[in-house]
Amino acid sequence: MKFNADEIASVIQQEIQQFDTQVDVREVGRVLEVGDGIARVYGLSSIMAGEMVEFPNGTIGLAFNLEENSVGVIILGDYLTIKEGDEVKALGKLLSVPVGDAVLGRVVDPLGNPLDGMGPIQSTETRPVEFLAPGVSERKPVHEPMQTGIKAVDAMTPIGRGQRQLIIGDRKTGKTAIAIDAIINQKNTGVKCFYVAVGQKDSSVAGVVEVLRRNGAMDYTTVIVAGASTPAPLQYVAPYAGTAMAEYFMFNGQAALIVYDDLSKQAAAYRELSLLMRRPPGREAYPGDVFYCHSRLLERSSKLSDELGAGSLTSLPIIETLEGEVSAYIPTNVISITDGQIYLQPDLFFAGIRPAMNVGISVSRVGGNAQIKAMKKVAGGLRLDLASFRELEAFAQLGTELDETTQRRLDRGYRLVELLKQGQYKPLDVYEQILSVYAGTRGHLDKVPVVDVLRWEAEYLEFCKAKYPQIRENLEASKDLTDEIRELMEMAIAEFQKLFVPSQTAEV
Repeated sequence: MKFNADEIASVIQQEIQQFDTQVDVREVGRVLEVGDGIARVYGLSSIMAGEMVEFPNGTIGLAFNLEENSVGVIILGDYLTIKEGDEVKALGKLLSVPVGDAVLGRVVDPLGNPLDGMGPIQSTETRPVEFLAPGVSERKPVHEPMQTGIKAVDAMTPIGRGQRQLIIGDRKTGKTAIAIDAIINQKNTGVKCFYVAVGQKDSSVAGVVEVLRRNGAMDYTTVIVAGASTPAPLQYVAPYAGTAMAEYFMFNGQAALIVYDDLSKQAAAYRELSLLMRRPPGREAYPGDVFYCHSRLLERSSKLSDELGAGSLTSLPIIETLEGEVSAYIPTNVISITDGQIYLQPDLFFAGIRPAMNVGISVSRVGGNAQIKAMKKVAGGLRLDLASFRELEAFAQLGTELDETTQRRLDRGYRLVELLKQGQYKPLDVYEQILSVYAGTRGHLDKVPVVDVLRWEAEYLEFCKAKYPQIRENLEASKDLTDEIRELMEMAIAEFQKLFVPSQTAEV
């Protein structure tokens, strides 16, 4: 076999030209001990806090504790195949997740890996999981409403775009239902939604995804899952990962909504990690920086200034209380960070008042700024009416004789409570809410039997849609309760009252 010398020379020349002298320099360490989702590593002397490391099985870890002779690493994935003596590589970068339109409609884990069997996520952009919250000068006051579609919330504790509204209550009082209703209500509004499930049963999360899909909400929603069987490090990281995905839309001038369900379980996961890392425990065995853990997360929700594109990120953190103990450590922490809370009471829930919102304790610190003018005018006295009704109701239970005025206020209170009841996954449009709340607060339901109030409302809204479409058109155009609209509403109610037939069994 003959070789051509020129050919050999050209091949050698080509190889020399393509030769790359770059050496891949990586700092490596050795695993000293591993277990319970954490590893102690020796040898990574110049690693930074929060930097990613890689184990031989491809699992990623995060530098959590920087100690004198070793590094405490939290393992984001399967730690059962990692053993003592394994080599650990420092990757020199911070943990990032895929962002953009590609993640919408998907169910992912906290690292952005798909869990829905719909193939890989085709995203070219990533964002760091930990990101500094916008400063004071980069924000502007909350002024646009974020409608939840729930009468009791939109009328009495309104939420604005960029606000952080806590949903707090015992287990099984309808906390998740309020958050899911808010997501469903964002249909056709352009708001991108993110639901972060921390420590939830996988079956519960599957149920939520199914509800969102059935209501057409998965088209604009991403579900980030760190279930009850997921290692504590992933449960701790999940809310930050979800926020990073939502922030992408905020910094691109869009509106986003994120639900953390729930932060009590994230705090428990953080406590677990901290205790395993031998960090000193504080109150209720939580580490001293658990407040910072939640504050740096929730401060990332904001309404950006016009110079930065006026995008917004609204968050609905959920906290589960034990026996209504609002003064426990984590609930008080999160109450002090957020801009208001919706407090759900078991007694009301079991009495059939759903959403089971306690009007006295629930508050929105943004208030009327997050309402359209018409809703502000209509619902102005509703909160006070209900609060005074609760006092009167307690007084009336003593069996004392009531004067006519007090009896009238009681009667109206019963009807307002009935009017604010709402079915699950049935959010109401804000203009329909205005129509029904107006009828209730102006005394048009005072003669309607209590058992017929919700039927009266449903039939009245249908009647307005068919006979008086101009009321809605005018409300949409002006967003204010003008004299002309008020006259139209009074005419519609008067006409409908003549047509309404109370049920036979009803007592007025």
